[in-house]
Amino acid sequence: MVVNRVSDLFFTVGILATFYTFQTVEFNTVFALAPFFSEATTVVLLGYNIPVLTLITFLLFLGAMGKSAQIGLHT
Repeated sequence: MVVNRVSDLFFTVGILATFYTFQTVEFNTVFALAPFFSEATTVVLLGYNIPVLTLITFLLFLGAMGKSAQIGLHT
């Protein structure tokens, strides 16, 4: 139950980051705009400059891992 809530949090933050960055969550629009947000667009997180696409991908990946109970987010 806790793992499921943690993965929900990662999914939610990943989707919100996608919406904040691209102003939409539609696949076609996000994939069309993604090349413009390559390594040049970064987010400062805990003192590190992280590319925004890497952060979004990582958050969505952690959400998927928790939902499917992969290693690291399983009980």
